[in-house]
Amino acid sequence: MIDQKTSDALKTIGLNLYERKIYVALLAKSVGTAGELAELASVPRSRAYDVLESLAEKGFAVVQHSKPIKYVALEPSVAIDKTKHIIEDQFSLNLKRVEQFSESKALSELSNLYTNGVSVIDPSDLSGSFKGSHSIIMQFNNIIKNSKLNLSIITTEDGVKKLWENNSSVISKAKSRGVKLRIIAPFSEENINEIESLKKIAEIKDLNELDGDVPIGKMMISDGSELILGLTDDSNVHESQQTGFWTISNHFSKEFATSVFEMIWKQI
Repeated sequence: MIDQKTSDALKTIGLNLYERKIYVALLAKSVGTAGELAELASVPRSRAYDVLESLAEKGFAVVQHSKPIKYVALEPSVAIDKTKHIIEDQFSLNLKRVEQFSESKALSELSNLYTNGVSVIDPSDLSGSFKGSHSIIMQFNNIIKNSKLNLSIITTEDGVKKLWENNSSVISKAKSRGVKLRIIAPFSEENINEIESLKKIAEIKDLNELDGDVPIGKMMISDGSELILGLTDDSNVHESQQTGFWTISNHFSKEFATSVFEMIWKQI
C-alpha cells in the first residue's frame, strides 16, 4: 500500500515492521478491530493487539472502547505532532531520572564497586571497540571529562571540525582544570575557523608541515594511560560503520601511542 521509502521513513521514527504494517492498514481503513487490521496487514492476529496498543502509546492511533474494541487512525500530520510531544515528554522524564540518579548514593556505591574491581583486573581486559560516530563522540567526551594532566590528540581535516562541534565544551572545561591540551591536525581553508577557535584553548600544530607522508587517522591519549584509536577512514566510511578501539593500558598508551604522538609533534 506504500512504497519502501515511506516504510523506511516510518522505521526511522521508531516503528517496527509489524507497527508499520498495522499503521498503514489502519490509515487505509480509518477504523478497525485488531482482527480486521491483522488480516489486512498480513500480521499474526496474536500480535495485533500488542502492536495496536503500542501504536496508541506512541500517538499513532486512538483506542475506541467499544465491543469489540476498535482502533481509530489519526490524520498523519496530527499523529506525528502528537508522537513528537510524547517523545519530548518521555525524554524529559528520563533525563530527570538520570540527573536524580547522578546525585544519589547509588552512583557512589557503583563507582566504588568499579574502582575496587579495576584495581584487581588485568589491564588488557579494560579494552574494547565502539561502533558508530555517535558512540565514538560520546567516548571522546568521557575521556576528556576524566583527563587530569594532559590530553594529546591527532585528528583529520574533517576531524578538527567534528572535534570543535561535538567536544568543544568539555575541552574548554578540561583547559580550565589545568589539563595540558595538544592537537595535531592538517590545517585547511575548510577548517580554519575551528583551528583558530581551538588555538585559544590548546597548543595545535599543522600536520601538513610534517616531512614525508602525512598519517591519516584519529587518536586521543589521556594522561598517558587511556587511549581511543580510530580504526576506519571516516571520509570513506558511513557514520554508522565508523569504528574506534579503546583501552586503558599504561604500556600501550604510554609506550606506543604517546611515543608516536611525541615523535610527530617534535618533527613539525
